[in-house]
Amino acid sequence: MSSRSPGLGRAIMMLAAALVSATASDPEDWGPAGVQYGRLGETVILTCPGAASGMAVSWHRPGARALPPGSVTGQRELLLPQADPSAEGDYSCRDRHLDGRPLGSVTLRLGHPPIRPTVTCRAADYENFSCSWSPGRASHLPTRYLTSYRKKTLTGANSGGRLLWSGEVGVCEQEHPEVRRCVVCGSEFWSEYRVNVTELNPLGASARLLDVSMQTILRPDPPEALRVESVPGAPHRLRVSWAYPASWPRQPHFLLRFRLQYRPLLHRSWSMVEPAGLEELITDAVAGLPHAVRVSARDFLDAGNWSDWSPEAWGTPSPSEGEGKRGEGPSSQSPQPRQGTTESSSPELLGPDLPQPHAEVFPHDCLSPPFPLHPERRAPLEQAAVVVSVGVFAFVVLAAVGLVLLLLWLRLRCSGKGEAQKPGLLVPVLWVKVPSRSQIL
Repeated sequence: MSSRSPGLGRAIMMLAAALVSATASDPEDWGPAGVQYGRLGETVILTCPGAASGMAVSWHRPGARALPPGSVTGQRELLLPQADPSAEGDYSCRDRHLDGRPLGSVTLRLGHPPIRPTVTCRAADYENFSCSWSPGRASHLPTRYLTSYRKKTLTGANSGGRLLWSGEVGVCEQEHPEVRRCVVCGSEFWSEYRVNVTELNPLGASARLLDVSMQTILRPDPPEALRVESVPGAPHRLRVSWAYPASWPRQPHFLLRFRLQYRPLLHRSWSMVEPAGLEELITDAVAGLPHAVRVSARDFLDAGNWSDWSPEAWGTPSPSEGEGKRGEGPSSQSPQPRQGTTESSSPELLGPDLPQPHAEVFPHDCLSPPFPLHPERRAPLEQAAVVVSVGVFAFVVLAAVGLVLLLLWLRLRCSGKGEAQKPGLLVPVLWVKVPSRSQIL
């Protein structure tokens, strides 16, 4: 997206390194006391916790297990070359000269240092956005994440021509430590943000910087309350209605548009229409067959991407009046609409390794107040507000154009009066009677 600032990246990495150093300096922050962490496949050195410098000790494993192959015992150290998972576990050390007096124990855990996580961001509305991530690889060690963001503001360029960015820094709030997701509340729809997700474990840290634009990551939640109803006496018609997703703030200037798909139960291909409001009348349904219907939503101005498809709803067209009279009885009743399973479309912005999100759940301070209008009246009022806004804008533009033309006309008229009349410019018209040929002769 936007250009990255190397200075900002270095500053964030230095901050992450300082936090890692502070955390790694206290092993108890990563687990119980006496646990030592090492890298898989590399040499690990264990130190006897109760032995003084230069003291000769012996190392043992509980349960009379032998030390890993290739182990080398020093004065108070135990060297494990190319440690593999079999080397994990408890180790104890004893004094060689004082009748095997116990000196302490160490628990070894092996894993990998972190690599940059995979991060993706999504906005379910135009006021908040969330970012999810997955680790670059499994570290097999305790892991934490530091998440922050910066609203990008262009401040100029350096001597090398690189753009310089600055802006306010905030914390991307994590709902729970075990959930790899954070939320930025109160974001600005026309702004760009730089998100930092840093993965930390006892062996190090790695950060991922991601530039996001609200207009690009906007992806609403699927529409809700989808209903399919038959039309009495119309064997080829179904009436479909739905509601805005609960996560979309109800404002007359930020609307959603929809697309609707439907198909008979025995068909695999979908038919699609784009309704104008919150309901649609299907006029080409197959008589007597149940139909599956689903709806998707997108920003009214085509910002971002289409939402996932809503859970399917089912309905069967009503039989005609003649068929209803001939087929009275239980067999002639159409089944009630029922909810089906969800079929999600492939998202454009999510990475292949990340789970597909469903309805966004924002903290309470991120949610907007409920829309006060009645659901059935919401769509016409919103459309009327848009029409009025467009009309006012068009009137202002036309008035401005008319004023400019009037000023130009007045200026040309004034300049024409000030100039002297050029000779011969206006030639008088004289009517001359020409004699006929007979008179001339």
